Amino acid sequence: MSIAFIADLHLDPVRPESTQWFKEFMNNSTGLLSRLYILGDLFEVWIGDDGGDALGQRAVENIIKSTANAGLDIFFIHGNRDFLIGDDFAKRTGCKILPDPTLITLGSEPVLLTHGDTLCTDDIEHQTARKEMMTSKWKIAFLNKSVTERMDTARSMRTKSETSKKTKSMEMMDVNQQHVEKVMREYGVLTMIHGHTHKPAVHEFNLDNVPAKRYVLGDWYTQKSVLYYDHGRFSLRG
Repeated sequence: MSIAFIADLHLDPVRPESTQWFKEFMNNSTGLLSRLYILGDLFEVWIGDDGGDALGQRAVENIIKSTANAGLDIFFIHGNRDFLIGDDFAKRTGCKILPDPTLITLGSEPVLLTHGDTLCTDDIEHQTARKEMMTSKWKIAFLNKSVTERMDTARSMRTKSETSKKTKSMEMMDVNQQHVEKVMREYGVLTMIHGHTHKPAVHEFNLDNVPAKRYVLGDWYTQKSVLYYDHGRFSLRG
């Protein structure tokens, strides 16, 4: 059976077609996939594991749970939109949360998985905000607010982020190749898989005179991007 990688679904009740595509994909995965890796931003926003109903995402949880119960191993890496997904979500859905980055082995080859936003080192504003929000202090303070307060804060943060993007170049918001190579050296890999940039592609380059590859996943609300691994080969679709 194949292994699949997806990212940046940004599931949101305002885009019901994306949730339907996800449901169909998960239903069709039974018996065809042995593992599924979700590399972040499964949701457009996540305000804590007690906020699923308020966000209208309980149906998505049920989709994941039913597929996991059918035998598919589902792994999740946090994205910058859903870094507050925690143990309660994992228990309810049956998925396993992995650290970012995570090193796995496919065949005999080590492969590095990451959401991808940590690779965008030229976007100083994003990296600064990310560093703050990943602290226990920030998370505790946010989660101690009521669900309504968290919803309001999340909307405000999304508006601010979208406004900020309009002032940044595409190059600034993309990954920094030198940093990519630095990270790959640190983990001893020649293959990396990530999302975040919404630019599906296979980048081939030399890492210290050895051929290397970086697979980039696209989003789902326009591209329905999936990377498959089967019999030693990768296939990027969508």
